[in-house]
Amino acid sequence: MDLHRLTRELHVKNDTKIVMYVADGLGGLPQHPGGLTELETARTPNLDALAQRGICGSSVPVTLGISPGSGPGHLALFGYDPLQYLIGRGALEATGIGFELEEGDVAVRANFCTQGADGNISDRRAGRIPTEESAPLAIKLREVSIPGIQVFVEPVKEHRFVVIFRGHALHGRVHDTDPQVTGVPPLDPVAVDSDSNKTAEVARQFIHQARKLLADQPKANGLTLRGFSGKPELPSYEEVYGLRAAAIAVYPMYKGLARLVGMDIVGQPHTLDEQITLLEQNWARYDFFFIHFKYSDSTGEDGNFAAKVKRIEEFDAAVPRINALNPDVLIVTGDHSTPSMLKSHSWHPVPTILAAKYCRTDACQKFGESECLRGGLGQFEAKHLMTLALANAGRLGKYGA
Repeated sequence: MDLHRLTRELHVKNDTKIVMYVADGLGGLPQHPGGLTELETARTPNLDALAQRGICGSSVPVTLGISPGSGPGHLALFGYDPLQYLIGRGALEATGIGFELEEGDVAVRANFCTQGADGNISDRRAGRIPTEESAPLAIKLREVSIPGIQVFVEPVKEHRFVVIFRGHALHGRVHDTDPQVTGVPPLDPVAVDSDSNKTAEVARQFIHQARKLLADQPKANGLTLRGFSGKPELPSYEEVYGLRAAAIAVYPMYKGLARLVGMDIVGQPHTLDEQITLLEQNWARYDFFFIHFKYSDSTGEDGNFAAKVKRIEEFDAAVPRINALNPDVLIVTGDHSTPSMLKSHSWHPVPTILAAKYCRTDACQKFGESECLRGGLGQFEAKHLMTLALANAGRLGKYGA
């Protein structure tokens, strides 16, 4: 049975509050066999205390052995089957910055990169060029002109920008041009099917003109395109869970994900401290809060074990302020694992805590991968986390007579 059909039938309204506190890319790996992961190395007294009064487990974002993107990883946390609802990164980025996609649009997440004279990529993120430098370059790319196509280029954050193609008979089934490694040139945009051939050709023209416009740049002299996608349609949190939901995020992509499932985007925070302040200020207005912390993922992707440890400690330090609001259900988890030794998203299950008055506690004393493996939640699919949250918040009625 479809989970949302069930929650539509069973959800009940009350005054309970649910907080989902997400450290992007939280899960990791030890640097050597028998060692500690980044999370286990970090000093996390607040998360450890939460683990002792809650129930722990390991969530699987998609299915065993599959390394998820951030889109599928978060959709699963939100209770949407990521194998049923596949949303491209381009649509997420566009929605996240408030761009209103139209039916037939194709949105693409773009990264500035650094290319050598031989055309090979030396840095996939152009040295993580700061937004104040990258935004004018994205705006410069609005000079690209393609007959019969409207081209929209919008800055996002750091090395990221978004491109939207609008025209007749465009479809978003085009392979990414990011090879995911350095020392090779960007890939050509290749259509997955014949319906998307026109989009692939439009993308080729865009790349060709953009390279010329960026030729004199010392860092951001190239670009890659990822996540070609059209406008998605998903049922809302209010519809399937009966929740007034709020998202408190810094990065546009995660705002986009939240907006697509009907969450309100609260404020424009730049720091975790500002995010928690927004949580406090809006506590009376919503039933559910999604708080997103990015930097445990980006440090993992950089391969920086020590930096990821520090970021997890920063994430831990905000827990007392959340606890002070006395949420009825507090979930701490990640959308996927990003081990620094792999420098990428991975298939490893993600440590998870659910703390609530009525949860059945387990023997876990610390928050980490090894402890969570023996937690009471076991190893479970992340798409079931929302029904657990609703149940522990007293927001699900009985199924059947």
